[in-house]
Amino acid sequence: MSAPAIRKPRPQVVLSVLETIRLGPHMVRVIAGGEAFPKLLENDSTDRYVKLLFARPELGLVPPYDLETLAEQLPPGDLPIKRTYTVRWMDRERQLLAIDFVVHGDEGIAGPWAARARPGDPLVLMGPSGAWTPKRDADWYLFAGDEAALPAIAAGLEALPEAATGIAWLEVDDEEDILPLQAPAGVELRWLFRRGRPAGTTSLLADAVAAAQWPEGRAEAFVHGERGAMKALRDVLFGQRGLERTQVSLSGYWAYGRAEDRFQAEKREPIGKILD
Repeated sequence: MSAPAIRKPRPQVVLSVLETIRLGPHMVRVIAGGEAFPKLLENDSTDRYVKLLFARPELGLVPPYDLETLAEQLPPGDLPIKRTYTVRWMDRERQLLAIDFVVHGDEGIAGPWAARARPGDPLVLMGPSGAWTPKRDADWYLFAGDEAALPAIAAGLEALPEAATGIAWLEVDDEEDILPLQAPAGVELRWLFRRGRPAGTTSLLADAVAAAQWPEGRAEAFVHGERGAMKALRDVLFGQRGLERTQVSLSGYWAYGRAEDRFQAEKREPIGKILD
């Protein structure tokens, strides 16, 4: 039996922040580009994501980072930290890339970085990867997700055929978090508000999707967000509504009470599995 192949780490690409845009009280868009842009992997999927690397500024580490060497020299807490983010849009002609970050004060790593980012700051990333693109033969389209999924849902809405119909359930804190999304006229945007309750602690999405009157025909569903909410939506989509696996893109982007490192590790454990 041959030994399993060792996956080579994806190459790091170092871009420069060109502009930041405050989209709302809890969302910041970072636009980046630079000479290294052509090194980004080719991927034409609608739902594309990258791995971002964040290093502690006080350590003075210069990207791209030699992670193997740094692992031998630094304690684990000082190593660059990986975070996964959706590519909101990518313009290869202008060599620009945009990533939207959810920001809740100083909570987390990526959000505070985005809130403080200034032109010239490095953005270190690997990818993009991704596989989902909306099928053209669906009768209607279903989207559901929270703030973390808004960039991917927004890209999905923009990729739909002009004559597409459907419903998008979008969970945010309140009306100030509503974003001006572009969608076909036949796709209804239904915003759900937590009203101060922490993200990941409500059943808003599953309740709304379960109670709604669905359009006739074969649906295609793109459902992403907090892990517990996605498990509840899994039961609605497959158990209550009888959708087939081929009709659904379902994934947990994060988990309430978990840092991303623990969240990613739990994907290999029973608690972290949404689909068998």
